[in-house]
Amino acid sequence: MCGIIGAASSRSVGKILVNGLKKMEYRGYDSAGLVLNNESEAIQLKTLGKVANLEDLMIEKKPRAQSGIAHTRWATHGEPSQKNAHPHTSNGTIYIVHNGIIENHDELRERLSNDGYKIESETDSELIAHLIHSNKENGKSTLEALIEATKALDGAYSIAVIDTEQNGKIFAAKQKSPLLVGRGIEENFVASDPLAIAGLSESFYLLEDGDFAVITQDEIKIFGSDGEGVSREETIIDTRVKEVSKDGYKHFMEKEIYEQPKAIANAIEGRTTEGDVLDNIFGLGSSESFNRVKRIQFVACGTSLHAAKTARKWFEELCETPCYIDFASEYRYRNPLVEDDTLFVCISQSGETADTMAALNYAKEEKYLGIVTICNVPTSTMARESDWKIFTNAGPEIGVASTKAFTTQLAALMLLACSISKSKDINGEKRAEAIEDLVNTPALVKEAFGLKKHIDDIVEKIADKKNALYLGRGVYFSIAQEGALKFKEITYIHAEAYPAGELKHGPLALVDETTPVVALAPEDELVEKLVSNLEEVKSRGGTLYVFGNATSKIKIEKGKFMNMPDCGYYNAPIVYTIPLQILAYEVACSIGTDLDQPRNLAKSVTVE
Repeated sequence: MCGIIGAASSRSVGKILVNGLKKMEYRGYDSAGLVLNNESEAIQLKTLGKVANLEDLMIEKKPRAQSGIAHTRWATHGEPSQKNAHPHTSNGTIYIVHNGIIENHDELRERLSNDGYKIESETDSELIAHLIHSNKENGKSTLEALIEATKALDGAYSIAVIDTEQNGKIFAAKQKSPLLVGRGIEENFVASDPLAIAGLSESFYLLEDGDFAVITQDEIKIFGSDGEGVSREETIIDTRVKEVSKDGYKHFMEKEIYEQPKAIANAIEGRTTEGDVLDNIFGLGSSESFNRVKRIQFVACGTSLHAAKTARKWFEELCETPCYIDFASEYRYRNPLVEDDTLFVCISQSGETADTMAALNYAKEEKYLGIVTICNVPTSTMARESDWKIFTNAGPEIGVASTKAFTTQLAALMLLACSISKSKDINGEKRAEAIEDLVNTPALVKEAFGLKKHIDDIVEKIADKKNALYLGRGVYFSIAQEGALKFKEITYIHAEAYPAGELKHGPLALVDETTPVVALAPEDELVEKLVSNLEEVKSRGGTLYVFGNATSKIKIEKGKFMNMPDCGYYNAPIVYTIPLQILAYEVACSIGTDLDQPRNLAKSVTVE
């Protein structure tokens, strides 16, 4: 969601900026733009749609300059349009790009209009440029004007600024939205995502909330909100450029589905021993503190929330600990009651999800035992702000619809459940079974890929439908939810998941001969109940597509039964995820949607 890159260099930076935007396309966007600052003029270019359109415009205009900023926008305030695209300017001298949301934009819009500023766009971002310009008109330097402007902003922002009177300089500010500075050779950068400057820099300064930066081709200076210089630790980040190529796959999503055996193995590696989990894998002192856990509060969004829902049963069985699960976007608004010795656990692929980050910040002011982050990005804000953390080690996930992020989050959650169980010294035999299942998971995921040939047989029977139902019981309901989410995200076909036992309480009204019903049917203690639920579907003419191994109990006349590998008790939910991902992917391919960048969605949701 939105991307920022800025560069100050001894060479022309136009190509650097466009290539940086391309590397952030996976985040989701609807327009792109840049401004280049040379000694004679500022050159601004904006386009709707793909970065390729901006690149074409660059080739046509051939602008050259040694400093500039660029942006991909995902619409929040104002529709996708040329006037709402970034950069925004004030009086042709101040240009800004901005990620985040300014919550008091109505008040600022009225104030600036009364001060005589003509506001051209519908965005909250343009107001920042006018605030900076106004402060400069009152005699402040560009840095002082930026610092003063941010004092008027309520909300989240990462900002990069060009002042045409300060050739070769880029100014930046960060508050609750990711931004970092990269050091190169005779050039320096600012970016919202390290991938944007992959191959150009491996040395980064991770800006903290309230930080400001001024960069030139030779120098990086970081300041606090008082304008005094501050020191930030230099961080080396391996951006692994080759991993963000498709490597022969049609889409990043396809690649990431088939990377899952390796990704899950990476999530487990070095964290288990025979029959148990190693101590302190969540950080120094974690094992000792986990002994005190009496409650667990999970917060997450989307796919990550489904991971928490799936894992709840593991925590209640292995740790004998009750769990509460909240949408991160709703958590702090219900004024939650925090019981003593409650562990707060937040889950996010990027570690920058705005709603989850806001929940984490809220939790820091409450009496939680501690905060655990499960994420895929070691340099993320959530990782830095947590007491303990574990990284899923899945490698870059580019496709907007999460696949390997989900299964590696489940692996990490299993490790957390086992860590708490071990700290409490309970359920050792169950824990040993869970660890054995976890270690066996990559091989079972590979085996589950074999279902593709059966899924190919049903794709065309589903691709022309308008709705689909997903059913599961027990822990498999949350897996069905994740399957339905993947399906609607990339096929644009409406899909909903229900606990199978709830069919007769309303959703059965949706079932007719045009409704595909996808069900998960493992051979477990709930299979007899599930059989009855599926009979309800059959009697209404619904078409059943069942993934499971309860072949002796489920007979299908209309549809298809697809045999799953024989899984362990603890790893089966992870393995059952795989065919649902493949089904969504293959149906979307048949329809011809933009799988890696589905409409209206963004990979990293950095606004609330």
